[in-house]
Amino acid sequence: MSEKINKVVLAYSGGLDTSVILRWLIEKYDCEVICFSADIGQEEELDTIEGKAIKTGASRVYIDDLQEEFIRDYVFPAFRANVIYEGQYLLGTSIARPLIAKRQIEIAKTEGADTVSHGATGKGNDQVRFELAYYALKPDIKIVAPWRIWDLTSRTALMAFAEKHGIEVPTTPKKPYSTDRNMLHISYEGGILEDPWHAPSEDIFTLTVSPRNAPDEAEEIEIRFEQGDPLAINGKDMSPAVLFKELNRLGGKHGIGRADIVENRFVGMKSRGVYETPGGTILRIAHIAMESITMDREVVHLRDSLIPRYSEMIYNGFWFSPERELMQKMIDESQKDVSGVVRLALYKGNCTVLGRKSDTSLYSEDFATFEDDSVYRQDDAEGFIKLNALRLRIREMNRQKR
Repeated sequence: MSEKINKVVLAYSGGLDTSVILRWLIEKYDCEVICFSADIGQEEELDTIEGKAIKTGASRVYIDDLQEEFIRDYVFPAFRANVIYEGQYLLGTSIARPLIAKRQIEIAKTEGADTVSHGATGKGNDQVRFELAYYALKPDIKIVAPWRIWDLTSRTALMAFAEKHGIEVPTTPKKPYSTDRNMLHISYEGGILEDPWHAPSEDIFTLTVSPRNAPDEAEEIEIRFEQGDPLAINGKDMSPAVLFKELNRLGGKHGIGRADIVENRFVGMKSRGVYETPGGTILRIAHIAMESITMDREVVHLRDSLIPRYSEMIYNGFWFSPERELMQKMIDESQKDVSGVVRLALYKGNCTVLGRKSDTSLYSEDFATFEDDSVYRQDDAEGFIKLNALRLRIREMNRQKR
């Protein structure tokens, strides 16, 4: 970057990579660097981050608790759409990035910073997600992505740089894979997991017990929904973040939410990832069950046809795009009657729907019954079937003539 940089807001975790990036920015651009750390439920020690950042050269440090906002304004809207990427991935990392970027840009505006920076590598999806969000929210922002331009291309080089500049780095051995955690999920990628034939060892898992070691008795729970969002578990109202933490606890206890996926990255390569999403897995199953009795058939089918496209938007980093915002409005309109209670059984990696009820239910026992009824004339079905078979009959008759 040839332009003069005056002040940078860096997305900072306090780990080796971002600690080195902090010092590298100061050395390379002779600029002021403000650090920002978001608490989105990653369960990491944040108390030491400010001191570490200041010691490494930061002029100021923001540490913001965004847990409630993350679940309320990002996870819940996405799960109202039953998001899932390529049939398996519940988008734990993808949904978190736009919130981090949004807050980073807010700080840049408050502090008068002209530049933002992140620690995402040049091969992954996160660089795209962060930077699309930056540009969407502040079109004139300058971006420094060190992993795309510096020569510190190995852990050994990073360690040497840190030692040279007196930067404290973790003394524990680096795990043979990388992780990303927030309240929605934890992911494991790289290292020993790069071989898609190599099964993940049991000791990598953090949020869930092995289904083999889960309780031998099923646990039944009830989730109450209102307009597509969960509000209570077992009759107890909770805030979005508190409720989601409880779903994570319940899912983790019963070994629910593990996934081993080879996915297609936006940048063009395939990537193998292992994920734990206990609360999200329960929520998606329960939400679909709630919709099954409260949403019109054609509305469900139309919305379901859009799930792959909506999920792809989030995965590829287009959260702050007009197409996602438009689709979200349509989805939210479909959720106005998605209210009621779903009963579930949690057992050894499985989440099974036991029942659902709603004051806005479209399910009618009078229509669905196999017993005598007075609301449905079964002989009407003959004409219905013949009309739908007409094109099939014509096609076959023409084939026989030929």
